[in-house]
Amino acid sequence: MTDDVPIEAQLVRDGLAPELEVVDTKIEPTFGDDDFHVRIEMRIEEELVESCALGVIFVLGSLSFQDGRPRGPSDAWFEDGDVFTAADLLRHLRYPNGRLQLDVDYLRGRCIKTEVDVWRDGRVRLETVNRGQAATRWVDRLRGKSVLTLVKGP
Repeated sequence: MTDDVPIEAQLVRDGLAPELEVVDTKIEPTFGDDDFHVRIEMRIEEELVESCALGVIFVLGSLSFQDGRPRGPSDAWFEDGDVFTAADLLRHLRYPNGRLQLDVDYLRGRCIKTEVDVWRDGRVRLETVNRGQAATRWVDRLRGKSVLTLVKGP
């Protein structure tokens, strides 16, 4: 990496480097069946964790931010062209119980409600609440699957 490459670009490269293997997906309705709690358990090669963990977290956080929309009064802070930054990552990054964790509730007017955890052994967990089933589409995009389908006209 050279110093003239934005750190966000390097994080995206690092986050796209490992192949994500989906191990388990759980989609459960939230209280009152109004929305969903989605938990996706994944795996990356243990040898790649050290070099790719921050990138994987950044890419999943970016996809969540990109899809995030205002809820209620958060509309006052929402900016349509806003992007997830390395500073956002650092402000919401923790290391609880031996894992790297991004946990974001609301960010600049967007309902994010996303947690991403990466363990040293290659386990990755993506968890969202009240975001519909969007997390499944983010993972599909990361794995190179098309999220668009052809709609036949009249």
